[in-house]
Amino acid sequence: MKVLSVFGTRPEAVKMCPLVRELAGREGVESRVCLTSQHRELLYTVTEFFGIKADYDLALMRERQTLGELFCGVLRGMEGVLEKERPSLVLVHGDTSTSCAAALAAFYRQIPVGHVEAGLRSGDRYSPFPEEMNRRLTAVLASLHFAPTERNAQNLRSEGIRENIFVTGNTVIDALRRTVRPDYVFHCPALAGSAVPAGRCVLLTAHRRENLSGALAAICRAVLRLAAAFPDTRFIFPVHPNPAVREIVLPILRARANIMLTDPLDLTDMHNLMARCALVLTDSGGLQEEAPALGVPVLVLREETERPEAVDAGTVRLVGTREEEIFRAAFTLLSDEKARLEMARAASPYGDGHASERIADHVSVFLGARRAAG
Repeated sequence: MKVLSVFGTRPEAVKMCPLVRELAGREGVESRVCLTSQHRELLYTVTEFFGIKADYDLALMRERQTLGELFCGVLRGMEGVLEKERPSLVLVHGDTSTSCAAALAAFYRQIPVGHVEAGLRSGDRYSPFPEEMNRRLTAVLASLHFAPTERNAQNLRSEGIRENIFVTGNTVIDALRRTVRPDYVFHCPALAGSAVPAGRCVLLTAHRRENLSGALAAICRAVLRLAAAFPDTRFIFPVHPNPAVREIVLPILRARANIMLTDPLDLTDMHNLMARCALVLTDSGGLQEEAPALGVPVLVLREETERPEAVDAGTVRLVGTREEEIFRAAFTLLSDEKARLEMARAASPYGDGHASERIADHVSVFLGARRAAG
């Protein structure tokens, strides 16, 4: 029976490609892949690394397109794909416009939807925006819910979902098992040689839509102060290609000698850079899962997180988006090795790196039941 996996951003690809590979090896499952290319260049480096060849590519990336334009593009593009393939199950991931629109397109054709990384909640429908509402709407449309943690599963139950909730771990840990190596050689020329001294680097990522109206500039100013306070530490910032991000970041940070601004890194460079860092500063969701699995403390540059498990475990800390709070929290961890190691040694709550196998098992059982039912 046919399973169609739909994704369109690099974070989705990192987490879906291990599952696609697992499904491809399952007897009785015909695995098909549709990319929306919501993020084009960032996406393709991931699929290439995992050896995933897409059967369809909607090629929807447009500069400065609105959320409505993107959503409608996915909905229209999926019409033809679903008509041709007629899958038994559509798999989507997480909280993107791709996931929500693809799930709705499948629902319109009465095709069951499996939601990978289900049940994450921040509690604020406008933050992260639009991701929080995307994931809530996708949950309502889905028939199978693959929750990374028990807390995620409980979130779904509290919203009235009772059936087909499976706690699987997070597939990003599966990806890390393939990407991080002690003898790794970076592809990015700027990171080659001695540019990444182990333990004296800080990784920064910041690009969230809700941080563009003032918060991103405050984040950059805090990092500029940290770079001055710790001249022997390298601060590495792969800058998102969004012009709205670059217009804020480059004028503030490009002149400091120990701040390295790069283009977005490919998957293996990013994971291996993270593994060598003393600290991660980020407003990303995925890095809150990846860095703890690598034993790297994370300061989250947001006012809330839909991943509170790592906060409870002690490996992630919410610091918000105010310049002074960011500076103080990072200064403490970079100047107090005991405090940093206490966070670094906290256990990751996101599983053992076999989530894809568990999800594929549940998919196989579901498809078997549908086959038996005729």
